[in-house]
Amino acid sequence: MSGQASPFQLTILGTSSALPTSNRYPTAQVLQVPGRFFLIDCGEGTQTQMRKYGIGFSKINHIFISHLHGDHIFGLIGLISTMSLLGRKNDLHLYSHSELQKYLTDQIQFHYSEGIPFKITWHPLNFKKEQKIYEDSKVTIYSFPLVHRIPTCGFRFDEKPVLPNLIPEKIEEYQIPIRERQRIKEGGDFTTSEGKLIPHAELALKKHEPRSFAFCSDTRYDELYIDSVRNVDLLYHEATFASDNSDLAHSTFHSTGKDAATVAQKAGVSQLIIGHFSARYKDHHTILKEAQAVFQDTIAIAEGDVIKVEKNK
Repeated sequence: MSGQASPFQLTILGTSSALPTSNRYPTAQVLQVPGRFFLIDCGEGTQTQMRKYGIGFSKINHIFISHLHGDHIFGLIGLISTMSLLGRKNDLHLYSHSELQKYLTDQIQFHYSEGIPFKITWHPLNFKKEQKIYEDSKVTIYSFPLVHRIPTCGFRFDEKPVLPNLIPEKIEEYQIPIRERQRIKEGGDFTTSEGKLIPHAELALKKHEPRSFAFCSDTRYDELYIDSVRNVDLLYHEATFASDNSDLAHSTFHSTGKDAATVAQKAGVSQLIIGHFSARYKDHHTILKEAQAVFQDTIAIAEGDVIKVEKNK
């Protein structure tokens, strides 16, 4: 018998690289952790995609921007404008390169001379070393440096362990008092008034194993960041090119499908998803095939995909 795990899932809003296509948007993803919604990158059209796929604007309180290339930030001013028009009051937290603050502040001041009705709280990223950038009762989030033409970070989201619930029928059967329940949740056994020992395993639902997701935005293949994504349950890694353009991938500080799969293999992740496909490819099949030859459990993402982060190991 086991408890129902709370949703830990990723909604894909955009999968294209620098050039949008008629059916692919620039990079944007929303990660739902129990009770939390985190927006990762915000390419052009992000708010349109959020509406299309049912992501409420008021649910987004934290936005993580990997780097300041346009295809990862051009959707921000539109999203902020819409939040303002909807009367948002809650603070919006932005994790990014410090230069984004001036860029966005100038745009906001140009369009809204009297300001917007909510506060933007800025969290500058460290592009030289891994850093814990957010923590609450549900999740811990880290940034880590990637290898791109400009300062770029990836992000790792680690769910915190939670204590198992007790089985209601067992509480009633053994008349377990409230004062004993926390101790049992933490792994203890229970002794009845008659002196019978009831083991923890009989009283508690199966312990929930914490899940993890890592996001590797634009980057050239490098073993620098492998430890930062090691053993995650789900890894997103850009795969802009197929191997026929491996020289171009290297010179533009991007990755091929094979590169992404090699990172997944060396990091020991459970599942790999790839995106950020170049517009030169009409479909992703070649890139996907090359990745699967190295790391079989690879999926090529598409707009609207909802991918559950599951504990596979």
